[in-house]
Amino acid sequence: MRLRVFGSGSKGNALAIRSGGTLLLLDCGFSCRELEKRMTACGVCPADVTAVLFTHDHDDHCKGIATFHKRHPLVPLYANGNTADAIATLTGVEDGWRIFETGEPFAIGDVSVSAFSIPHDAADTVGYLFSDAASSLFVATDMGVPTLPVKYALAQATCAVLESNHDPTLLACSDRPVSLKQRIAGRCGHLSNLDAADLVREVAPPNLKTLLLAHLSRPCNAPHLALESMREALKDIEREDVALAALDQDEPSDLYEF
Repeated sequence: MRLRVFGSGSKGNALAIRSGGTLLLLDCGFSCRELEKRMTACGVCPADVTAVLFTHDHDDHCKGIATFHKRHPLVPLYANGNTADAIATLTGVEDGWRIFETGEPFAIGDVSVSAFSIPHDAADTVGYLFSDAASSLFVATDMGVPTLPVKYALAQATCAVLESNHDPTLLACSDRPVSLKQRIAGRCGHLSNLDAADLVREVAPPNLKTLLLAHLSRPCNAPHLALESMREALKDIEREDVALAALDQDEPSDLYEF
């Protein structure tokens, strides 16, 4: 399985997963022009996309889908029913949907897909576990607290894209409104660096080889802080062999193969 993250953060999220002849696009949170520019720069052809899947209906995860769907109308769009309805209302994309039931595995080409519920303030947010014959990719980028389904999926991961959104001190000292601070730190908000590190400590995924920290907040976090917290967690579980990196909002990631 191969992974390329085109960008991760509050201004846009999208990544591509390839296994065999299957190319999946997860989220479409950039303008279509920007997304296709990044895809092309990474050697990923937009016309080759097998399917687009969505985690939830927030703008930074779906704002480019209307134009992408017009350019590639035969590419199916996967989401649970509440998310599909919310994205259709937001973007006007009402056709092309393939609706799945959260918690019921399904297959797209060479990839097995399991969606699990995560607490976030959107219509019906999910994370995903993508698997093929050799490996599994865990993706959870917007969640307030880790639930049992999150922990179960992470335990199976070969590679994980995990939210490490904010540093609690930087968030508390920021000039953001109190209501927004409470939302971010709440049970339907975003994981802090410490939350993400504690999750990895608890689960200690036995087959994990690569861990990518996602959705870092620009004003309320810094890559070195997120990495430092996670390095401590990996040291605590004696997994300093795990390759660790922080994803960027403006630049695509390296190509990861696992």
